Parts: sequence; structure tokens; C-alpha cells
Amino acid sequence: MTITAAMVKELREISGAGMMECKKALTETDGNMDEAMEYLRKSGAMKAEKKASRIAAEGLTRIAVDGDTKAAIVEVNSETDFVAKNEKFQTYVAKVAAQALHTSAADLDSFMAEKWEDNPEESVKDSLVEMIAVISEKLSIRRFEKIEAVDGILANYSHDGGRIGVIVEAKTDVVNDEIREAVRNIAMQVAALSPKYVSAEDVPEDFKEHEKEILLAQAIVENDQLPEEKRKPQQILEKMLVGRLNKELKEICLNDQIYVKSEDGKQTVASYIAEVGKKNGASISLKRFIRYEVGEGIEKKQENFAAEVMAQAAKD
Repeated sequence: MTITAAMVKELREISGAGMMECKKALTETDGNMDEAMEYLRKSGAMKAEKKASRIAAEGLTRIAVDGDTKAAIVEVNSETDFVAKNEKFQTYVAKVAAQALHTSAADLDSFMAEKWEDNPEESVKDSLVEMIAVISEKLSIRRFEKIEAVDGILANYSHDGGRIGVIVEAKTDVVNDEIREAVRNIAMQVAALSPKYVSAEDVPEDFKEHEKEILLAQAIVENDQLPEEKRKPQQILEKMLVGRLNKELKEICLNDQIYVKSEDGKQTVASYIAEVGKKNGASISLKRFIRYEVGEGIEKKQENFAAEVMAQAAKD
């Protein structure tokens, strides 16, 4: 019997399984929809739909590159760290990163609807559904970002097997191995110290004002705890905020952070980059960075294994 696209579409809508899985099920059952559903159940392809409500906060980041000037980073989540170490999952995440490197999509929905490079007969979303069936755990392509250096280079760093991924863009008029290494060192810095901005000039004014409010509230509490004769007037507290805010900005701005490999423990990232530039006759500046850490911002489910077992026993 000829398996039509309409039949595959109908089975996909009913089962939630991937397109290729549905096509295979219909082929194996000679187009019988009920038998195809049974086939999908037995093969595990329908498990993907049932896992949709679970929390996937583990997983991997992966970076794909094209020379010094093009790169993409993705985060693909799983439910457990065990799956993140699975070779099939790791291979799949690498393919998602490669897809992101070549994508023209501007958002995740468009990316998921794209033709899957590894099999143009299905979409990126289809490939994810099929991988869920293989892994037997909820998976999620959470985010991606593609970056291209116009007047410099990119460097990347992956930490802890892909738990943290970083791409750094630097503007430079000279490119050599020493400069590449220096920018990669900065990617390691971003992974380790998690800055929020490249420089103080990049920090939004509303962020500064918000931090001032918090710091002032803290200063007032500290001031009120002092003996009355040692308390400072409000205007003095407000002047003290300048120093506190500047100290905080140095911690969150990449250029102002102490370089992690600094021999004297004092050299900043900006001075390190300037030193490398001077040595190589280059003008180097850091433009931007992307830092992904697996699961950041996702509220993880607190598992109670004993309660889960008891609940399952009650059902049985």
C-alpha cells in the first residue's frame, strides 16, 4: 500500500511521534492506522509525548565553529545528568550545534521548523522527537546563538564536558596564534567568573540605579546597627555608595576583572589584552561574549525517590 504524506501527518498528530517513526510504522503495518499506533507504542516512539510535562534542567552546551570568524552555541537539555553523558545524546547535540552554525533562523521557533540537515525529510523538531524516543527521557533544545566576527576573531571554551560554553569576540587588526590563545584565555575567564558586561560603559543606567537602591538599603541597615555616636548622616552614606558601586561593577565587567592567570593577582583583563596587543603590534579590544551554563534559570524539580516509589506502588 502507498503511504501518503496525509497518512503520516494524521498519525503524527495522533501519536506525537516523529515523522520518520510514523512513516516507518505505517509501512510496517501496511497503512493500518490502529496497528501503526500499536507499533509506535511498542517501539517507544510515543513516549515523547508523555514526557512533555517533565522538567529538563540537565544536558549540554555545544559550540560549532567555522574558522576564526563564525561560531554557534546551543543548549540542549535532558532530565538527568546520566543522559548528558550518553554518547548518542552528545552526538545529537553536536549535530544541533552544526545546524545552528548554518541556520538563517532568527528565533527558536523558526529554528525548530527548519529542515534537519542530517535528514532534510524532517524538521529539527522532528529530529528532537525521535531522539526523545531513542533516549526515553524528555529532551529540549532550549536556546541557540550564532555569531560572526566582522573585524576580528572568535575564540571559544567549553568547561566541565560542556556544562558551560563560552564564545568571545575580539576586535583585532592582527591575527596570529598568540592572539588566538589570548582571546581563548578570556573565554576561560568568562566561564570561570561569569561577568555580565564587557565594560562599565555597557552597564545600563537602570541597572546601576537598581543596584544603588540595594546598596543604600544595606548601608542604612549597617549604619543603624552602629552606636548612635558613630552613625553617619544620609548624605555621607549616599557618597559612600559610589565606591561600593564601582567595586561591584569591577566584579561584573569583564575588562575590569582581575585576570585569572595574573601572576601578581592584580593585572586586569583589559591590561592583559593591552599587553598582548603591544607585544604583537596589534590593537585588540573585547567586543562581546556569550556564556551558556546548563540549566541556568530553570527551576529544578526536587525529587523524592521514596515518595515516587510509594506512589507507583499504590497505582499497582
